Amino acid sequence: MERTKALQIVKEALTEKRYIHTVGVMETAIQLANRFGADTQKAEIAAIFHDYAKFRPVEEMRHIIITQHMASDLVEHNEELWHAPVGAFLVEKEVGVKDSEILDAIKYHTSGRINMTLLDKVIFLADYIEPGRDFPGVEEVRQSAKENLDIAVVQSLRNTIQFLLKRNQRIYPKTVDAYNDLLLKIKGGNKG
Repeated sequence: MERTKALQIVKEALTEKRYIHTVGVMETAIQLANRFGADTQKAEIAAIFHDYAKFRPVEEMRHIIITQHMASDLVEHNEELWHAPVGAFLVEKEVGVKDSEILDAIKYHTSGRINMTLLDKVIFLADYIEPGRDFPGVEEVRQSAKENLDIAVVQSLRNTIQFLLKRNQRIYPKTVDAYNDLLLKIKGGNKG
């Protein structure tokens, strides 16, 4: 799908602020894809559509999660997570994107997962560090992203987990699993 058409589709589904964020994620994803050897066209499309379902009604998202037999524990966790898997489903059904790698990158951009693909990491990180983001720890992650994708993703996962802990909020198990899995890979399998 051509960039202009994809951006036109998402612009209709997003607020102006979220659209600006999406353009920042797209530009950051392309930079990361070039830097770390991911497919730039897939990164571009996944980034454009990563928040496609962000403003869908909560009840519609809940219905899709239940009827499409998505992760059974998803509805028990923060609704902020829902737009990612619901978005992947809707991008396939409504937009016609069929590439499973793109759809997975959309699906896991909020939670992460075990064995994240290169594209998963690029979209996850681009969403976290795009230029419009401004919160404690983001600059450190941006610096790491210049050198090592995995370390930057681990830092962003750690920051997210710490943020949720400070607010006494539940942490989605896939996020903890993604953190543990990637940390173990970085340390070369050394469990110590």
